[in-house]
Amino acid sequence: MRALVQRVARGAVWVEGEKIAGIGRGLVVLLGVKKGDTPNDARYLAEKVAHLRIFEDERGKLNLSVKDIGGEVLVVSQFTLYGDCRRGRRPSFSEAAPAEEAEPLYRAFLAALREQGVPVAEGRFQAHMLVEIYNDGPVTLLLEGEGK
Repeated sequence: MRALVQRVARGAVWVEGEKIAGIGRGLVVLLGVKKGDTPNDARYLAEKVAHLRIFEDERGKLNLSVKDIGGEVLVVSQFTLYGDCRRGRRPSFSEAAPAEEAEPLYRAFLAALREQGVPVAEGRFQAHMLVEIYNDGPVTLLLEGEGK
């Protein structure tokens, strides 16, 4: 499981011209699920995201988490995080979990993040979305599931 985490001033998701989710200050997480991932990977990453210290404290140091600042998290499923572009010009998505395997793990990640006490908004699984990301910094980190 991969989470591309971006610190944002705000973020939103649009589907078919309708805004379906939005957050203020916090994190936008693009979440990719790989074949063989487990609910443990979802819990591990959710805990990591909730406590990741990438917000500035009063001294300007990256020392605060999204929980510490009372921020929100917008999670968007993104299988393309497992696109392999090493050969040829067309990405291979053979490592990405099929939808029927990925969706329950996406939902497990959302639930685990909510259990951490973080307000969570979400995109629509398998929908074509327009994702509005106002990256703050910019600060962007790639997190991998436990032991990856």
